[in-house]
Amino acid sequence: MTSQSQGIQQLLQAEKRAKDKLEEAKKRKGKRLKQAKEEALAEIDHYRLQREKEFRSKQTNVMGSQSNVSAKIEEQTTATVRRLTSSYHKNMESMMRKLLNTICDINPEVHQNFKLAI
Repeated sequence: MTSQSQGIQQLLQAEKRAKDKLEEAKKRKGKRLKQAKEEALAEIDHYRLQREKEFRSKQTNVMGSQSNVSAKIEEQTTATVRRLTSSYHKNMESMMRKLLNTICDINPEVHQNFKLAI
């Protein structure tokens, strides 16, 4: 009976050691998962910051280009307005004279489709 009791004790001790090893392995696995998660979050943050930096630099390049383009368009617009205004002032009087001459120069004549009813 003593040998049976010793065998049972040995089995219980072996079971306890196996259980302890399993718990220790679970703890290590939990630590590794936690550490991996923290590393992944750090890597994600680093990547996000890098991409935001690239985005900001591209955005400033594009916005800078757009401001140059808008300034160029503004210059062209003012030049065109000046040119049209000067052309208007230069040609206004001659055009008014031509218009008034055309309106006031009346040649009364009978239209070719008019039939004289007798």
